[in-house]
Amino acid sequence: MNKSVKIAVIGAGVFGGYHANKCAANPRADFVGIYDPDIARAKVQADKHGVDAFDNFQAMLAKCEAVIVASPADTHGAMAMTALEFGKHCLIEKPIASVLKHAARIVALAKDKNLIVQIGHQERFVAKAIGLDRLRQSPLHITSNRMSKFSERGTDVSVTLDLMTHDLDLVLMLMGQLPDQVTGQTRTEKTGFPDFSQGKLSFENSTATLTASRLESDFSRTMDISYPSGEVHIDFNAKTLTHNTPFELNENFGEDPSAKDSLGASSEAFISAILDGTPIPVTAQDGYNALKLALAIDGEISWENGV
Repeated sequence: MNKSVKIAVIGAGVFGGYHANKCAANPRADFVGIYDPDIARAKVQADKHGVDAFDNFQAMLAKCEAVIVASPADTHGAMAMTALEFGKHCLIEKPIASVLKHAARIVALAKDKNLIVQIGHQERFVAKAIGLDRLRQSPLHITSNRMSKFSERGTDVSVTLDLMTHDLDLVLMLMGQLPDQVTGQTRTEKTGFPDFSQGKLSFENSTATLTASRLESDFSRTMDISYPSGEVHIDFNAKTLTHNTPFELNENFGEDPSAKDSLGASSEAFISAILDGTPIPVTAQDGYNALKLALAIDGEISWENGV
């Protein structure tokens, strides 16, 4: 079995830079290069780490075994599908794609070609550091708020796909099922896509209300979870937890390595899945489900009839 995997990063922007740092620091990642259509930008990151810069996508794919897709969100689907067609494992930053048929194709390619596809819903690692994945009770209701100041970054898709997608994935993980009904309302002010979004999800015995905005004066990222035995409040920014449940939850989760550096934990999990066969923490199907929810909230598809 290989002791390292040849990895390339797609995208030399902010998140591409973050992922490049993680690849360079991981002893089991043989970091081979960075692709960006802007070769000058690719070279800045590549020179920092002593790797190759590419503006030819296929030339990059010929040099690696796995890729991290950290390009703009509306390119995720096309980049990942091409990489998978060439037999490359993929860690795809959220969202998995911006078009549902692309996400479905990614799910199919991963299965047909027996390739690792992991989606970068990093809050999963935070939830597991808290211990929410080990509870025997299911939530009765979840309320999430993910509010941000306006930034040009991420405006190639709606705030639902850019920000709320984190919470949509967490809700699905905590509920352990897909909702029966999805409704949503959005508001567009500064971009060509919804900048404010609120979604309501109805499950068999529970509900969830999620709000996301990139129009605020400050940042706020919280989640309140009601269980039959009590309430849990999480502040993702402050990394604090309060609750009145009988559960043994980690109130110091901010000190857990996987919560303190969830991006690094995600990279490590991806590499471990490839080299050691460990379970994929966020699968392509998970990414598809979160995308379908986001598009239904945005009114792009019908939840019942979406494919």
